[in-house]
Amino acid sequence: MTGPVGQPLVARAEAFARPFYAAPDRAYHDAAHVQQMLGAPASRGVLTPALRLAAWGHDLISDPQAGNNEARSADVFGKWLRAEDADPGLLRGVRALILVTQHTYPPSTRVEALLADADLGILGSDPQVFAAYDAAIRREYAFVPEAAYRAGRAQVLRTFLSRERLYWTPEFAGLEAQARANLSAAAQRLE
Repeated sequence: MTGPVGQPLVARAEAFARPFYAAPDRAYHDAAHVQQMLGAPASRGVLTPALRLAAWGHDLISDPQAGNNEARSADVFGKWLRAEDADPGLLRGVRALILVTQHTYPPSTRVEALLADADLGILGSDPQVFAAYDAAIRREYAFVPEAAYRAGRAQVLRTFLSRERLYWTPEFAGLEAQARANLSAAAQRLE
C-alpha cells in the first residue's frame, strides 16, 4: 500500500461505517466485532492505519442470505475511499484486506494474515465468549429452520476444523488450540 494513511481518514472511516454496523438485525457483525478485531492486533502491537480501515470496511454489508458480503463491502468502502481522495494503492490494498476476510484462500501478505487472524480471533476466545458469539450467529440466521441451520453451521465449523491451521501469524498462533476445542465442541452439539 502506498501513501500515508492519517488518523483523520481512519476517524472519518469509522464515522462512515458505524451506521452500517448499527443495523438492528446484526447480533454479531456489529461495531463490537470491529472493536474486538481492532483490539486484538492493538494488544499485540501490530495495528496499523490500513488494518483499521479494512476492519471498519470489512463487514459493511452483512446479509446472511447473500454469499458476497465481503465483495459488496469492499465495493461500498472503496467508493467511499475514492470520494475521500484516497491513494489508489491504498484503495487496492484495503480491498485485498477486506476480501481476505472471506476466509476462502490463504492470505498473501503479512498484513492480510493479521486481518484474517483478527477476524477469526473470536474462535479462540474462552468458551463462554465463544458461546455468546455462537448464539449471536444463530440470531443472525434466525430465518433458517433449526434442522437446516444445525446442518449448515456444523459444515461451516467442520470446514474450519479441516484446515491445517486457523491462524497465520505468530501473534495469533496461541489461539489455535482453544479455537479448535471451541469449534469441535460446537460442531458436536449441532450434529
